[in-house]
Amino acid sequence: MNIKNLIALLLVLAVIAASAIVGIYGFEAGNIRIGSIQENMKLGLDLKGGVFVVLEAETNASGDELDKIMNQTKEVIERRVNGLGLTEPNIVREGEKRIRIELPGAKNATEAIEVIGKTAQLQFIKPDGQVVLTGEQVKNAEVVFEQDKGNIPSVSLEFNSEGSKAFQEATRELAAKTRIEEKVIAIVLDNVPISTPAVQNEIPNGRGVITGNFTLEEASQLAALIRGGALPVNLSEVQTSAIGPTLGIDSLNKSVTAGIIGILLVFIFMIVYYRLPGFIAALALVLYTSIVLWVMIGFNATLTLPGIAGLILSIGMAVDANVIIFERIKEEIRNGKSLRASVDSGFSRALSTILDSNITTVIAAIVLFQFGSGPIKGFAVTLMIGIFASMFTAVVVTKILLKIFTSFNFFKNTKLYGA
Repeated sequence: MNIKNLIALLLVLAVIAASAIVGIYGFEAGNIRIGSIQENMKLGLDLKGGVFVVLEAETNASGDELDKIMNQTKEVIERRVNGLGLTEPNIVREGEKRIRIELPGAKNATEAIEVIGKTAQLQFIKPDGQVVLTGEQVKNAEVVFEQDKGNIPSVSLEFNSEGSKAFQEATRELAAKTRIEEKVIAIVLDNVPISTPAVQNEIPNGRGVITGNFTLEEASQLAALIRGGALPVNLSEVQTSAIGPTLGIDSLNKSVTAGIIGILLVFIFMIVYYRLPGFIAALALVLYTSIVLWVMIGFNATLTLPGIAGLILSIGMAVDANVIIFERIKEEIRNGKSLRASVDSGFSRALSTILDSNITTVIAAIVLFQFGSGPIKGFAVTLMIGIFASMFTAVVVTKILLKIFTSFNFFKNTKLYGA
């Protein structure tokens, strides 16, 4: 018996076993702790329970103007939702005029929707609590680059006539103060300060600049939030759904049970029909499942019911690849080739077919991700991760295991390979 091959086989089997055991139970040794897949996986709204709502902007704007308004509205909603203290909210634009908000863990649908949909309240407040002006007096806010300060990004403000007058009076008063904290005009959105600039001089022309150590992203976000307070868009509720956590967990348990039953049936079929290669395929699929779930955790992806469907579908595709390979190997054995040559030739002949089928599925998954929304994106992400993982396990891991097994005399009987 080849000792090197035996050691290699034991190592591969140990890796597969470890991936399954750590995934189910986690791992802890001293100060090192790895949580199980169940502990680390982020569950979607349909599994964790919560609220989702689709809001539509009531505006006649179009083109770039509409795009600007919707991005501003999304910024304000994101800040408001984060203020609710919910975990992992998902806020995305859906189509031209709609915004989809998913709030896992939210219990009160009505309260959440009221908070999300209310008009933004932007205020400029002096240190004594007096409101200088509101978002209604802000005409524009945009990112500018000050050349005299090394092109550092800043935020330029422009007020209407009423706001210009109020701002001039306030800045005249605060510029005369001596202590820095007495010079501050806080910019507050929905009762949360988003910037606290200090007044240096009186501003008589209705145009001010907020300077600081901004990155371009920070300056752009601040400008968008200020514009959002100045340009509130009425939002109408298009679709709302509340999912209880019990319903979500029940759906998860049933989906996992169905998936386990399906995978076991696949294992039984592969082992009965293909014998030793079928057993090897089952081992590779265990590793495949672990890889997909850990990669999803690493990408901070959200597991949804459609995502579970994508995982199970990609398992079926991984089995398809093994079926193609094993049938090619059987053909080569029947043609009189040696077992090792049959394995090499079978993988070589099957590779182009496997690549073609998987590439077309990847294209379909990319289209779903690009044009889908919510759970559809989750399905597409899981499917794409599954396809690449299945290519690795079906082509690389299965081939390594088959070559190791065929190096032992005990496994050289062609009947063990279904031929």
